[in-house]
Amino acid sequence: MVVDFRRAQSDHSSLNINRSNVEIVKSTKFLGVHLVEDLTWLLNTSSITKKAQQHLYFLRRLRKAYLPPPILTTFYRGTIESILSSCITAWFGNCTVSERKTLQRIVRTADKIIGVSLPSVMDIYSTRCIRKANSIYYVIFSV
Repeated sequence: MVVDFRRAQSDHSSLNINRSNVEIVKSTKFLGVHLVEDLTWLLNTSSITKKAQQHLYFLRRLRKAYLPPPILTTFYRGTIESILSSCITAWFGNCTVSERKTLQRIVRTADKIIGVSLPSVMDIYSTRCIRKANSIYYVIFSV
């Protein structure tokens, strides 16, 4: 994948590794995160949204089986929230408002299914960023 923000778009020369050409692609999936050549996150958020919506079905089925809210919350945190928060510190800061609203809609839907207030996507992002900053801080200053 080639990321190029120059005004004058030019053809990129082919890259050879061990005498074989490397294919230039528009997007790729790396460690579960979809990366696009223009560095937008629409493909990544739509993939996350689709996967999380599929898991909402199972949450609804568990609710119909009259499971108590604590068990439903545990299921939500283990499946849906873990999908929404995977590598969230890398991509969420550059998402568009509409992408954030789409992700928040999933949390609100789960909120209504369970009947318990759940943390917003922005709260999850803030918590993960603070946790990451603290771990970096302790690595640097623990010497």
